[in-house]
Amino acid sequence: MNSDIRLRYSRQIMLNEIGTHGQEKLINSKVLVVGAGGLGSSILYYLGAAGIGTIGIVDFDEVDLTNLQRQIIHFTDDLGKKKVESAAEKLQKINPDLKVIKYPVKLDEDNIKDLVKQYDVVVNAVDNLAIRYLLSDCCYTLKKVLVEAGVTGFDGIIMTIIPDKSPCYRCFMPECSEDNAISVCTDVGIIGMAAGIIGSLQALEVVKTILDIGNTLFDRILYFDGLALDFKEIKREKRSNCFLCG
Repeated sequence: MNSDIRLRYSRQIMLNEIGTHGQEKLINSKVLVVGAGGLGSSILYYLGAAGIGTIGIVDFDEVDLTNLQRQIIHFTDDLGKKKVESAAEKLQKINPDLKVIKYPVKLDEDNIKDLVKQYDVVVNAVDNLAIRYLLSDCCYTLKKVLVEAGVTGFDGIIMTIIPDKSPCYRCFMPECSEDNAISVCTDVGIIGMAAGIIGSLQALEVVKTILDIGNTLFDRILYFDGLALDFKEIKREKRSNCFLCG
């Protein structure tokens, strides 16, 4: 690292858990963020600022006026732009040393493996239930850590899934069906700050995973109640009959 890079990350480098070696690990890491919306905004800002060397962004959508209340990586001038373009522009302004790879596509069974296999850690920042299962299954198969979260209203939920170490997403909800569908912001609304809090926690989980420090949420689910300003933990266990990881 040259002097400018050391100065940029000096407040992280001085942390005993990170240091120069840890910062180099972050710079050499690759993280795929699926979704550049409410959760993705905070995730991308903080991962970019922290010095993750390569960030891939997957999002096929365009910036809409209803997004701006919570998707803080997009500005009014970005209306109509592809979200991956808008987000990449902000990341390059935050940290021009970043390598940002844009994927303006919708994830499906045909392209997901080719995308996921290129990255060290995957972050889910979309509210599509089918994509949750697709990502979880793919990350388990390719042995990639997945940081999973969701937000509606004032509430949020986050967990980290480590293949062969933690329960998978299907241990939490075995099947993708209307009976276990998760409400999305278009159904019940959302406060932007809740997305910011959970997205920031996702970014922190990514950094901890890459550096192998602290305790990640691999064996528990963290629930956030914004109105009560309360966090609760629920222990997770593998289902012995889970057809994916049991």
